[in-house]
Amino acid sequence: MTDSRPQGLKAHWKCIAACTLVSMCPFQYGVDFGIIGGLQAMPGFLAVFGHADPKSPIGYNISHVRQQLISSLMILGAFASSACGGPIAKFMGRKASIWLASVCCVVSNVIMMATTGIGALYFARLLNGIANGLFLTFAQLYLNECAPARYRGLVIGLFQSWTSIGTLVGTVIDNFTVKIGGRNSYIVSLGIIYIVPVLMSIGLFFIPESPRWYLARNETEKARKALHWLRPYADLVEKEIDDIAAAIEAERALAKSADMMDMFRSPVDRRRTLLAVGAISLQAASGAMYMISYGTYFFEMAHVGSAFENSCILVAVGVVAILINSAIITRWGRRRVFLTVGMTICGITQLIVACVYQQKGPSTSTGKVIVGVSVVYIIGYNGMVATYAWLCGAEFPSQRLRSYTFGLATSIGFLGAWLATFTAPYFINPDSLNWGPKYGYIWFPSCLIGAVWTFFFLPEVQNRTFEEIDEMFEARLPARKFRQYRCIGSVAAVAAAAEEDKVALEKEIQLGRASHEETLRRNEKGAAETAVAHI
Repeated sequence: MTDSRPQGLKAHWKCIAACTLVSMCPFQYGVDFGIIGGLQAMPGFLAVFGHADPKSPIGYNISHVRQQLISSLMILGAFASSACGGPIAKFMGRKASIWLASVCCVVSNVIMMATTGIGALYFARLLNGIANGLFLTFAQLYLNECAPARYRGLVIGLFQSWTSIGTLVGTVIDNFTVKIGGRNSYIVSLGIIYIVPVLMSIGLFFIPESPRWYLARNETEKARKALHWLRPYADLVEKEIDDIAAAIEAERALAKSADMMDMFRSPVDRRRTLLAVGAISLQAASGAMYMISYGTYFFEMAHVGSAFENSCILVAVGVVAILINSAIITRWGRRRVFLTVGMTICGITQLIVACVYQQKGPSTSTGKVIVGVSVVYIIGYNGMVATYAWLCGAEFPSQRLRSYTFGLATSIGFLGAWLATFTAPYFINPDSLNWGPKYGYIWFPSCLIGAVWTFFFLPEVQNRTFEEIDEMFEARLPARKFRQYRCIGSVAAVAAAAEEDKVALEKEIQLGRASHEETLRRNEKGAAETAVAHI
């Protein structure tokens, strides 16, 4: 019998409130991009960490090596901490990991505000990256494990929106603090970084730990208490507890361990790992780090209004795109469709920018095209690719290996972002290859390959519970059959049936081989008898 009680957002308000708090974690990642990009154009910052340059319009400059390290060390730190997500999750829960990230974030910011040495600044940037890696990895694990299946897309959409909001806030703050002058111009900007970690650290005391994490550690009573807090109806909690526990036990029966190598041992876990890595890697493959990080450069070249204002508009459009996406993701959130279309839009827009720049060169008309097409690009990326890539990366791993698999996928995503950020100056800088916007020629095929991979290999798991996703993977379904599959409600039964099919197939192969060998033996015997008779 269908449950007629309300199941909307109002009924799940406590869970949505908890998820909203945790979803603020990527604000730090976004605000870092917004602030650090502006600091490198502030005379107050450059007077400390750069050098005087009479040829520069602002009188100061900074070496490209320092510029690269200041930007890329943060991403490198995020790569390192997210890669350790699995081992960390063995000893710490989702909440404890976010608390650790908050401490690292605060310490790194204190160092950045106090130091005048480049070595200490590099260390602070690396530590800040470690914090961001923990924030993004464990916040998404919490959101995916606590949100009901129908609202998983919504809370991940909120998660992604905070990145763009943070970038917008950081950019706007830099615009005002640059007028202060001296060291205070960047110290005041960095002060905003304390706000979210402090609010987060306080708020985490009032929300429960992930019930799935408790169950994975056989702490059933704690899991039950946490789920009672997160769900509106007490009588449905026991069923969900039983379903999660049964799925975890079934996975344990199929694989006796849970370590890093288990991600690749069985064909099912290997497939789930590769899908999670591939989904999150779509963000790097889209060329987002190149378009977003160096957008101001192109606007400056275009001579169309203020480069800063155009950058703010671009980021603001990205925020609006994500908010609209968050409103539709629960009902129409087809991962496969949105990712395929989004990657195609990203590829085509970058091809247009590259072609126009090659044909017309740096001119006002070229600049207008770059501004307009960049807006379309950010709609495709923020509205489609970014949200669904993170969502799929967290949905595909098995419950037993989720922290390991998602940590690996996130770290590879950060590695791709680091490579794009670190290498882009060599392509676009006038002192190097001087490609400028023609760099889009590289990202166009990258986006199309990502779109093709998504269309043929990415399963559709919209509104499926993790137990249903486990069942479908154990059934060894091809990607195109996921959406129509009717779950029977038993991961163990499906896995056993798949194993029986495998054993039966092996027996058939062995019988066929034996039959073939017997036929050959008889043929050889007959040939020998014929030869003897002939003699």
